[in-house]
Amino acid sequence: MSLIQNTASSDAVKAFASSDIQAIIDHFGTDSAAYINHASENSFSGWIQIPSSGRYHLARILKNKGENYEHVEAARRAGAALAGWLNAHHEAAVQIEGEFAAAIAEGCALRNYKFTELFSDSEKKKNKLVSIFLPSCTKEDFEEVSVRVEATCIARDLVNTPVLQLNAEKLAYTAKQLGEECGFHVEIFNKKKIESLKMGGLLGVNKGSIDPPTFSIMEYKPDNARNKKPIILVGKGVVYDTGGLSLKPSTAMDTMKSDMGGAAAVIGTMVAVSKAKLDVHVIGLVPATDNRPGLNAITPGDVITMYDGTTVEVMNTDAEGRLILADALHYAKKFNPKLVIDLATLTGAAARAIGTQGIVAMGTAEKKVFDHLSDSGKSVYERLAIFPFWKEYSDMLKSDIADMKNIGGPEAGAITAGKFLEHFTDYPYVHFDIAGPAFLSAADGYRTKGATGVGVRILFDYLKNKA
Repeated sequence: MSLIQNTASSDAVKAFASSDIQAIIDHFGTDSAAYINHASENSFSGWIQIPSSGRYHLARILKNKGENYEHVEAARRAGAALAGWLNAHHEAAVQIEGEFAAAIAEGCALRNYKFTELFSDSEKKKNKLVSIFLPSCTKEDFEEVSVRVEATCIARDLVNTPVLQLNAEKLAYTAKQLGEECGFHVEIFNKKKIESLKMGGLLGVNKGSIDPPTFSIMEYKPDNARNKKPIILVGKGVVYDTGGLSLKPSTAMDTMKSDMGGAAAVIGTMVAVSKAKLDVHVIGLVPATDNRPGLNAITPGDVITMYDGTTVEVMNTDAEGRLILADALHYAKKFNPKLVIDLATLTGAAARAIGTQGIVAMGTAEKKVFDHLSDSGKSVYERLAIFPFWKEYSDMLKSDIADMKNIGGPEAGAITAGKFLEHFTDYPYVHFDIAGPAFLSAADGYRTKGATGVGVRILFDYLKNKA
């Protein structure tokens, strides 16, 4: 049974939220008025009521301050607080009504997420909350929030799963299984096929691993698709990153199962788009491997030949994500795409620049594309920080012995990584560096500790609006 349901429940905790205080008084009766008056009119907007005990839980949502998307985000964060309260009080169900019901439910459901699969008794580790009822929500809002939450949690599961349980092959076949369940087609290239295509970036990174690489092509193409040319999503699928021979410090390696956050976001988005039956043609590409220093691993100074024939001097083997993405971006040309968006936990520079609060974005697509993506980012609060993409940054990638090198130096690292990827494109292109928000060391509202599933919600909103 789905966590979020569009039915009513007589025995669930009741929650009500609205920007109109009078509506709350009308809903609960005048006996509540005295308690309402203790709250500031500019910050109050919701009640949580436990009918059996008469206890109340106050949900605070900004009122008459800021833009509408900030109100909705405040509602999500109120929902996250609600989830914490419900689980702390061993409540199994909540019924949410009012103007911000869908947003509160989204925050509640995302905060309720836990990765419990690897506990010896996973049932004991699960949260108490198992049902969120939205009886007054419109069918459209209910379906949207349900799909968005489910797809985000799928992406979180993928990122939170260690490489021992999720190598490149398992990632590819998990995508295939999801495609069969949700209605999108998946083709998987094995190592032999990748070698026949001469994808030198993906094969180069894989040289240090005992596990073979994979390249997954996911496609959702409904008969009524509005776009004649597909929108392509490309996700970095480094299922574990040691840094290769440019070995990371052990403390920096602890969370590197998260280096396939871009791949997880693409897979999650394909799930959301297909389950919502959007009338848009979308293709997802995921090159996948781990990056290890074993076997015949490439060394700093080696030159590899990419899928498009470009020779690259590998100055740092820990700048591996751009190598596998480059092959995928060149492969995307065969589809003559309308737009290509890649997502990658690519650079520490992006995380240092803006922290965990947003996505670093750049590219060659038209301004209106970035405007629409920014609107979607605000809507779901996965906001974009758009970086410059001036041609001079490409000069920092010049090599003395090859066509280009894979790093640009200590300055503008996030941008030079994007410029490296741009070399392999000839279509409208957007690069999302999600290194900051993809994996958190502590919970932040409805963004749980560990994987956040960032990228799914902004892409689904963007594609929904295109549809």
